[in-house]
Amino acid sequence: MIYEMRVYRCVPGRLPALLKRFETATLKIWEKHGIKQAGFFTTVIGESNQDLTYFLAWESLAERETKWGKFIADPDWMKARTESEADGQIVANIDSQILAPTAFSSVK
Repeated sequence: MIYEMRVYRCVPGRLPALLKRFETATLKIWEKHGIKQAGFFTTVIGESNQDLTYFLAWESLAERETKWGKFIADPDWMKARTESEADGQIVANIDSQILAPTAFSSVK
């Protein structure tokens, strides 16, 4: 397994809109495409409390490429994104890293 860590830095005040989009739309679309989440987190103490950090679990980079590509091209996703941004941009910046567990990690 490999893991993808994604950090969404929201436009100030727009984190609730991002959380709502994930809860009501994005996760259902991910399920349709077989995308597995490994946890979602908001920042309590850190650089910004307007961040959403989450992890995705992938069998391989090839799986990620295939499934993520289908997700971002999905008309349901495009509609959900457009509708959720009717009041303005939500995400200012996205950082993504692909991570491999160490031999001694509790996560494999």
